[in-house]
Amino acid sequence: MSADTSILKPAPLIEGRITPRELDDAVFAPVESFPTGRWLIAVSVTGAIALLFPICIANTILNGIGTWGVNQPVGWGLAIVNFVFWVGIGHAGTLISAILFLFRQKWRTGIARFAEAMTIFAVFCAMQFPLFHTGRPWLAMFWLIPYPNDQRIYQNFRSPLEWDVFAVGTYGLISFMFWYLGLIPDLATARDRAKHPFRKFVYGLLSVGWSGSNRAWTHYEKAYLMFAGLSTPLVLSVHSIVSFDFAVSVIPGWHTTIFPPYFVAGAIFSGFAMVATLIVILRRMFHLKHIITDNHLDLMNKIVIVTSLMVGYAYAMEFFIAWYGGVAVERYVFMNRAMGPYAWAYWTMVICNVVVPQLLWIRRVRRSVLLMYPIVLLINVGMWFERFVIVITSLHRDYLPSSWGMYIPTWTDIGLFVGSFGIFLTFILLFCRFLPSVSVTEMKAALLHTQSAHGGDHE
Repeated sequence: MSADTSILKPAPLIEGRITPRELDDAVFAPVESFPTGRWLIAVSVTGAIALLFPICIANTILNGIGTWGVNQPVGWGLAIVNFVFWVGIGHAGTLISAILFLFRQKWRTGIARFAEAMTIFAVFCAMQFPLFHTGRPWLAMFWLIPYPNDQRIYQNFRSPLEWDVFAVGTYGLISFMFWYLGLIPDLATARDRAKHPFRKFVYGLLSVGWSGSNRAWTHYEKAYLMFAGLSTPLVLSVHSIVSFDFAVSVIPGWHTTIFPPYFVAGAIFSGFAMVATLIVILRRMFHLKHIITDNHLDLMNKIVIVTSLMVGYAYAMEFFIAWYGGVAVERYVFMNRAMGPYAWAYWTMVICNVVVPQLLWIRRVRRSVLLMYPIVLLINVGMWFERFVIVITSLHRDYLPSSWGMYIPTWTDIGLFVGSFGIFLTFILLFCRFLPSVSVTEMKAALLHTQSAHGGDHE
C-alpha cells in the first residue's frame, strides 16, 4: 500500500488556475480603477484621525513637553513607549522580505511588498516621537547628526540615544531602497498598462527607464540580493540597539542582558501580528483572496506561535533572574510589576502575548479569518502594553518612597499615539491605491517554478 504523500506537497501560492495576464489584472485593478466608496470612506476616516498628530505636536511645540504626562520620576512616557512599539512593528517587513528571500521561501511573495511598505511607514511614525521628546526638535540636527561644524556642539557617541540615530536611520534608508528596488519592474508594468498620458509619465518616471532586458534583470537580481544581505543583519541590530536604551542603564528592571534577544523576538512577534491584521483587510478590500491565501495566514500564524513562546520565556526569565540574582531592588521591581498599581497592564500584556496566541496551535483557528483576527488584534494590544510596562513600571517607583509617583497620560499623549496610527493607516491606504501591493514579478517567477515542478498543473 502506497503512502499518502499529499501532505508533503507544498501549498499552492495562488488558489485556482490563473494566467500571468489575469494576475496582472488582479493586482493592478486597484491602481487602475477609480477609488471605490469604501476606500474613500476609509482614507477619510484615517486622514481625520491623522490630523490629531499635527494638532498635538503644535500644542507640544508651543507649550513644551510639560503638556505630556511625564514627571519625576517618570521622565520617559508614552513617547518612548510608542517609539519602541513602532520600531518593532517595522521588523516584520524586513524579515519577510530579506531573510525569507535568502532562505528561498516562495510563500513570501504574496505578502512581502505590503510588509516592506508597512516597515517604512512604521519607521516614519517611530522617528517622530524621540525627535519631539528632545523638547527642541529644530535643534536635532546639531544634537544628533554628526557633521563638521564650527559651533563646538559635538555628539555623545557613548550614548545609546545616539546609537538609535544611526540604527533607525540606516534601517529606514536600507528598507526604503530595498522596497523601491523591488517596485521598479512592477512600476514599469504599470507604465506599459497605463492609458492616461499623465499616469504613463508618472509611472515611467518612477520606473527609471526599466526596459526588462536580460542585462537589466541581471543587474536587478544582483542588487536585490545585495540589499537582502544588507537588510538581514538590521533585523537583529536595530531593535538590539533600541534595547540598549534601557539595558546599558543602571535602572532596576532595565539593566539586564536578556533585553537584546528579547526585544528582537518581541519585534518580530508584533510585526507579524500587524501584518496579519492589515493583510486580511487588504485582501478583502481589493479582492485578493486568491493571491493572499489562507496558506499565507497559516504560515504567518506559525511564526507568531514561535515568537510568542520566545517572548513568554523572556517574561519568565526576567522573574527568575530577579529572584536568583539576590538584588532586593531588582526583585521588588518585578514583584511591583505583577502586584503593584500597574498590575493591570502587566497581566494584560501576559494574557495577550502568551496565553491567547496558544489558540493558534489549532489549525482551524490559524486558517480562519474570523477566529485568528481577534487573536492578532490582542497581540498588537499586548505588545504595546509590554513597552508600557517596561518603561513606566521601572521608573514610577525610585529607591526612596518619597520619590515615588504615578504616570497618567494627558490628552496630548493619547492624541499623538492615536494620530500616529492615523498617519500609518493613511499611508497604507494610499500605497495600496497608487502602487501594486503584491510583487507581480516575484509572483510570476514563483508560479513558473511551481507549474514546472508539477508538470504544468498548478493546483
